[in-house]
Amino acid sequence: MTTTGEATGEALLEAAELHKAYGPTPALDGARFAIRAGEVVAVMGPSGSGKSTLLHCLAGIVRPDSGEVRFRGRELTAMSDAQRSALRRGEFGFVFQFGQLVPELTCVENVALPLRLGGVKRKEAESRAVEWMSRLEVDDLAGKRPGEVSGGQGQRVAVARALVTGPSVIFADEPTGALDSLNGERVMQLLTAAARDTRAAVVLVTHEARVAAYSDREVVVRDGKARDMAAAA
Repeated sequence: MTTTGEATGEALLEAAELHKAYGPTPALDGARFAIRAGEVVAVMGPSGSGKSTLLHCLAGIVRPDSGEVRFRGRELTAMSDAQRSALRRGEFGFVFQFGQLVPELTCVENVALPLRLGGVKRKEAESRAVEWMSRLEVDDLAGKRPGEVSGGQGQRVAVARALVTGPSVIFADEPTGALDSLNGERVMQLLTAAARDTRAAVVLVTHEARVAAYSDREVVVRDGKARDMAAAA
């Protein structure tokens, strides 16, 4: 990808010349990326193109073999595992395809979990969790466990969990992939509206054009390289 000058100059999170291989197979081959606060960027591409690897490198989950990732000017690739973990707890939020809620916890406990891990007391954490569940239209499910709610409801709970810490960046990896079109549309409406209200950036990995339509611009990953479609237009 050739990032635009505007995106690079104001980037909240950016990556340059990322290379990552798994054995002899290259997943990223010089990928570049940049996103601003409050921006929703859809990362698209065929299966195996490297889009999920790009997300994992941007989030500090995976270390690239070479290249760098910077968040607010700080280089993630130079941080310790503990520093990156702290960043993911406080500054980053995550929404996965299947929600990945903890089945033994109630929905409100799931949403409050990132706050509890950050040292927030239970009463305050669950109060803040209920506020976000209300915003995502699932506060009536607070006492239920994930196995007792529908897929669409569970994914809204997962979005509330991603937003409860007030993250600067939300990483959403195929967030509607397990949902029907109606539930998928509602999840995307709520996710993008909440993110824009809080000025959170959203890195949205998807292969669906209807989901990408909620983004401000699209980056296409193919053969480990990323191309900014706005810059290419």
